[in-house]
Amino acid sequence: MSAALKWLSMAMGFACVAIGFLHIALGIDAVPDMGSSGVTADSQSRFFGAIFVGYGLAWIWAARQSPIPATAVRWLAGIFLLGAVARFISMAVYGWPHWFQLVLTALEVVLPPIYFWLADAEEKRAGAARLDDRVPAASRPHS
Repeated sequence: MSAALKWLSMAMGFACVAIGFLHIALGIDAVPDMGSSGVTADSQSRFFGAIFVGYGLAWIWAARQSPIPATAVRWLAGIFLLGAVARFISMAVYGWPHWFQLVLTALEVVLPPIYFWLADAEEKRAGAARLDDRVPAASRPHS
């Protein structure tokens, strides 16, 4: 479980950093169906690209900790899930977006529960390891 959480967190981090830099470099051209949305939309897209780079770096930071901090993973996954909520609000107000945005929404709904589950498992594993460190070897049950 720990290896899966580390791998998924690193993958999420690097993907977010890459996507963020893509948005910084391309602006609205990085988003399907944005067309000629104008200077304000381009500025906002590049700004949010920078924020996404920072979000990705937070995932990478969490993945490099030992043990991986479950609370940080839960917060980061919760923020990702909040992105899906924001997309659902947009769909309710404006209708269906470009099909690629629907794929992203699906990822934003499916991945957070996996991260929550893995974070819980990591927290339990780390807690058990700390307990084992406190109990002298002679008093541990034999298995």
